[in-house]
Amino acid sequence: MTLTGWGRTAPTVASVAEPQVTSETAGLLRAPGPRGAIARGLGRSYNNAAQNAGGLVISTAGLDRIRRFDTERGLITAEAGVSLERIMLTGLPHGWFVPVTPGTRLVSVGGAIAADVHGKNHHRAGSFACHVRSLELVLPSGESRIVTPEGDPALFWATAGGMGLTGVIVQATLQLIRVASARVRVDTVKARDIDETMAHLADADGRYGYTVAWSDCLASGAATGRSVITCGDFAEPDELPARARRRPLAFRPRVLGTAPPAFPPGLMSRRTIGALNAAWYARAPRRRTGEITSIGSFFHPLDAIRGWNRAYGPAGFVQYQYVVPFGQEHVVRRTFERTARSGAPSFVTVLKRFGPADPGLLSFPMPGWTLALDFPAATPGLAGLLDWLDEQVADAGGRVYLAKDGRVPPGMLARMYPRLEEFRALRAELDPCGTLVSDLSRRLGL
Repeated sequence: MTLTGWGRTAPTVASVAEPQVTSETAGLLRAPGPRGAIARGLGRSYNNAAQNAGGLVISTAGLDRIRRFDTERGLITAEAGVSLERIMLTGLPHGWFVPVTPGTRLVSVGGAIAADVHGKNHHRAGSFACHVRSLELVLPSGESRIVTPEGDPALFWATAGGMGLTGVIVQATLQLIRVASARVRVDTVKARDIDETMAHLADADGRYGYTVAWSDCLASGAATGRSVITCGDFAEPDELPARARRRPLAFRPRVLGTAPPAFPPGLMSRRTIGALNAAWYARAPRRRTGEITSIGSFFHPLDAIRGWNRAYGPAGFVQYQYVVPFGQEHVVRRTFERTARSGAPSFVTVLKRFGPADPGLLSFPMPGWTLALDFPAATPGLAGLLDWLDEQVADAGGRVYLAKDGRVPPGMLARMYPRLEEFRALRAELDPCGTLVSDLSRRLGL
């Protein structure tokens, strides 16, 4: 089967197996073939982290059962292929929500752990792995092991953010969080430039559980980095519209449509994205408070269009996400200045603040500013812009996100991840035969 990441770049061909039970997973790892094996969830990594050219890819789609759900304590045990959407559908009727959700709910539990995903609430809740109480991991040898952060912290925190290279996660137990409704109370403010944007986000940390800024990467001059900032918390039942109060925990994922199977090349260009950015900023309110909106609208707006990634055309798109420490705000400012000057278009440009890091050896978040940009892969001059960004980020003591990177050189990665050699040493001990391997790990020597 030909596989790509969500960015639809760098396709490679692999044999794909879909085990239905843990024992089948173990058997596949005991005889993976000369090119090794890697697990794959719902294919939402933007790069080639879940690809293995000429080798074996183990799909967790068949491991899709919820094993246990303690409705009193909010503990749920789900197999690796269960999506976060499924957990929401199971938990919300009982007043429980996932503790951390990225910008899509269509990611698997196994993938969320392997990438140690983060969301709009990192400043309060940390990343996904902080809420995993245990996981079942099939090691490269085929041995199945229950791993907890207390019982085996070294293996647990190498697996969290380890991009599937320590073993195949087959199930996990998560601690959900209490919510009183399935709606979000949102405040919106429009910021004139990047300095005002960062000031608003810094102020919001202490007042809201969830904060994010959508920014216009093509605005220049006095408008550089202008943004629409949305901050929110789950609403109480008495804050809901009268009709919604009858069933405050009702959750119905909304799908507006499906993108066509093919788009013409060049549809997402500087001109079209520039127009979209300008329209989006213009229609946003200068200030609005107390808007009640759905989980999908606030957390996962792009999930409303299935296959939205196809809009970038056959060449696909590149998402570049970095984090730099607090005190290095000039890197964010320079990013907007340089991007606007180069004309590299990004419609989904998102700025957030991270709280404390977790102990993951390759986990991405650290205290600081994180910026994500989506560029059409065929953008002229894009390689030079991203190389420049690499240097800016590394010099500032920051890093790029491994779940989205498809081009950083191995030497640059070592500058960004100070615990990289610890990870490599643990991998060498755990997997001396090199059973677990992906296109990403080959390029970076992970």
